Amino acid sequence: MKLSREEVLHISTLCRMSMSEAELERFQEQISNILENFEILKEVDTTDVPPTAYPIHMENIIREDKTAPCLPQSDILANAPHQEEGYFRVKAVLD
Repeated sequence: MKLSREEVLHISTLCRMSMSEAELERFQEQISNILENFEILKEVDTTDVPPTAYPIHMENIIREDKTAPCLPQSDILANAPHQEEGYFRVKAVLD
């Protein structure tokens, strides 16, 4: 499907893009090429192909959440530069 210069100009107006003459010619050729490829794809027989969201089967690979014992608070705070009443002490972020 070959697009005319006016159609490409209309598309650029819809996209709120200004184009030079060279850009118009380049985009006319590129968009026409894309549309021609879609015309070729329309010829492929897909009657026995079920609609899918993904071309390959996907599985959830995230592990199941399992509870585990926590580290003691003293071990967690052992390397903290500053601590106060069992918590990390940090500088104020907001005044």
